[in-house]
Amino acid sequence: MLETPLWKKISLWVFTLAIAAAALPSLLATAGVDVGEETPQVNLGLDLAGGSHLLLEANPDDVSAQRLEGIQEGVERALKEANPAIQFGDTSRADESFSLILQNASDIDRARGIIEPLMMGEGLRQEWDFAVQDGQRIVLTPTEAGAAVALNSAMEGAVEVVRRRIDLLGTREPTIIRQGDTRIVVQVPGLADPQQLKDQLGQTAQLEFKLVDQRALITNTQAGIANPGSKIFPFSAESGSLEQSIAVIRIGGIRGDSLIDAGAGVDQRNNENIVNIKFDQEGGRKFADLSTQNVGERFAIILDGEVISAPTFNEPILGGSAQISGNFTADSANQLAISLQSGALPVPLTVIEQRTVSAELGQQSIRSGMLAMMIGSIAVIALMVATYGRFGVYATIALGFNVLILLGFMAIGNFTLTLPGIAGFVLTIGAAVDANVLINERIREERKRGRKVITAVENGYKEASRAIYDANITNFIAGVLLFWFGSGPIRGFAVVLVIGLVTSVFTALTLTQMWVSGYLAAKRPKDITI
Repeated sequence: MLETPLWKKISLWVFTLAIAAAALPSLLATAGVDVGEETPQVNLGLDLAGGSHLLLEANPDDVSAQRLEGIQEGVERALKEANPAIQFGDTSRADESFSLILQNASDIDRARGIIEPLMMGEGLRQEWDFAVQDGQRIVLTPTEAGAAVALNSAMEGAVEVVRRRIDLLGTREPTIIRQGDTRIVVQVPGLADPQQLKDQLGQTAQLEFKLVDQRALITNTQAGIANPGSKIFPFSAESGSLEQSIAVIRIGGIRGDSLIDAGAGVDQRNNENIVNIKFDQEGGRKFADLSTQNVGERFAIILDGEVISAPTFNEPILGGSAQISGNFTADSANQLAISLQSGALPVPLTVIEQRTVSAELGQQSIRSGMLAMMIGSIAVIALMVATYGRFGVYATIALGFNVLILLGFMAIGNFTLTLPGIAGFVLTIGAAVDANVLINERIREERKRGRKVITAVENGYKEASRAIYDANITNFIAGVLLFWFGSGPIRGFAVVLVIGLVTSVFTALTLTQMWVSGYLAAKRPKDITI
């Protein structure tokens, strides 16, 4: 029953040596040997490898302005689409409020019924106050609770967008946390120059497709005078357009939140860098309708309040896909694609602090951590061999494989090692030793009861394995929860803990049992020293 079949021995050795070999590039890199960037190896966290630190801040006034623009657009569209339509004029925004004048005072009650649903947030929470002045003017003012919820929602959304953008840059285990009500701390390991990160995170990536106002006079547009229902946007410096600004129809169009994919590419017709975009089903339908109904008319592609291109609908654009052009370089096209793919920032973020974290502390931490591991391991090895003899040697060899397999899995998975992760290594060593102590002590008890050698070893592994599994399952659950809810170094610790628990059980139970069974089958000892 204790004997290990030959096929299983071969499988276990092949698996063990293959995973352990994956750890070698990481060990060589730590020793200063260049193994190449493409070789899978363990990434070092900010506290070990250094990197970039940014502190981003949002302006609550920007959130308020966006909410006012959103409620204005929603109210105007709803009143125009009412049956019959409610006529209004003189819309204005001032002192964080939005107002409009109805042409007929008799439409007040009907307008209230149309507008009130737009004033409610989740859970029927009232986010706007409705007031009537002078019999015909409707004034909407944000409530304090609504403003607070909107700011919190915008910041939570900004954190997620920042996280997606950093992930698309290919970095590993960034630390992204909120600080206070309006700030976000971003730490990215291994990124020595924060400029690329600043450029990527500073772009709001609010994309809109708006029809150009064909009635607008060029002289009025250049003077900043827009027709009722229109809005003037400047052309970006990179657009290459001879026009300085353009007037677009404010209501209607398509927003970038309908995008489901974006990628940089090259237009085969003129070899220009472009960004290919794809809409979701609803966005694709709207874009098809917009292009079909306006063939021959211009539309503006607006990014972060600037027009990057204003082409003409030469034909209906069906299928939900389109191209964005605008004198892009390969890098700027890729940067825009990443920004669009990760989603628009719900609020602009400003970098108020940036610094490069030195890796010198990390090297010292690595040396100190490795020294602690070596001293602890030597002490444990000496104790195990002195206490359990041959079985202690098996435990020691299993301990070495445990560390190599753990490093191998981390390298294959491109996981990041942080300073708390080194603590997780030490904890893993302790867990592996505990498992072997339980097994060996159980075998001792079986021998004291008069069991024969093979029976004592079989019972020892069988009975001890139950306690080992029970103890490690609870720790495994704790590690998964730490990884799920934690961030940065906490997740780094959780990764080492979870993988280490699995490898320690594998090496302490499976490998040592294979070696012990091989020894007993070959030597058939009448007694064992343990």
